[in-house]
Amino acid sequence: MKDMKVIDLSIPLGIGTPPWPTYEPLEVKYFKRLAPNGANGQLVTHSNHIGTHLDGEIHFYTPGKDIASLDMDFLVHEGVIVDLSDVAGEYDVYTSQMIEDRVEVKEGDILIISTGYHQYSWDQPTADEVTYMVKHPGPDREFAEWAKKKKLRWIGVDCGSADHPMNTKIRDWMPRNAAECDAHFKKKYGKGLTEVFTDDKYQLMHLEMFPHGIVHAECIGGDIDLLLNQRVTIGCFPWRFVDGESSIARIVAFVDEARYQELMEKKSRCELTKFGDVARARNQWLVDEARQRARKS
Repeated sequence: MKDMKVIDLSIPLGIGTPPWPTYEPLEVKYFKRLAPNGANGQLVTHSNHIGTHLDGEIHFYTPGKDIASLDMDFLVHEGVIVDLSDVAGEYDVYTSQMIEDRVEVKEGDILIISTGYHQYSWDQPTADEVTYMVKHPGPDREFAEWAKKKKLRWIGVDCGSADHPMNTKIRDWMPRNAAECDAHFKKKYGKGLTEVFTDDKYQLMHLEMFPHGIVHAECIGGDIDLLLNQRVTIGCFPWRFVDGESSIARIVAFVDEARYQELMEKKSRCELTKFGDVARARNQWLVDEARQRARKS
């Protein structure tokens, strides 16, 4: 990794960062201050599913690996970042063909999917928590079977879940949105929500993939728009968490010096968030450039 530079693909983590619905949010308090203790110290409580995080096997698969058991060769590897925002919108179902139409996915890759919904993350100027968690697109079983055949190391998504939100408990928690999705499915796919996501498919990206060792990271963002439809070395750095079912993580892309300078020149022309990342919705030219770059089938 000599002379490599880093592009951050993580969203900022603070008390305003929403956890996955119904999970514990981040709480921070000082238990001592500089005066009179000579140092600041904080206590932090949170669930593992807040901000950019890696879902581990034992999150849904009892005999699976804990986070500490994931070796670095698994967590850091060559991969590809694909943008599906031109073909997968609100409540849509994305497919493996959509991905392979845009990028080459090699056996054993890390695959990061940009749905474009990181523009609704809490750190973005166009933040919308309900849209981010409840309305993003997601896959069906066809995608999961393709991922197994590709022997993907792990998958990352730029939204609340690697599953379609209406293939999770959100369907029950948000009945108005479920009805909205049902109407959308009937119009676009000719089948209702319960016909598309039948009970045997429930949370398939978790329940069907983790026993095969294919886990995923959720809530990716940061400067992901600089690398859409590009191949890159990707690293995920969770805690070395013994018995951890999942973990908050820092996810980055590694690029060489020349490529880094080129990317930073592009970033200098972008409108940024208050945290210094590319503001997705305010820099459409980056997305348009990525679409031109996409591989044509």
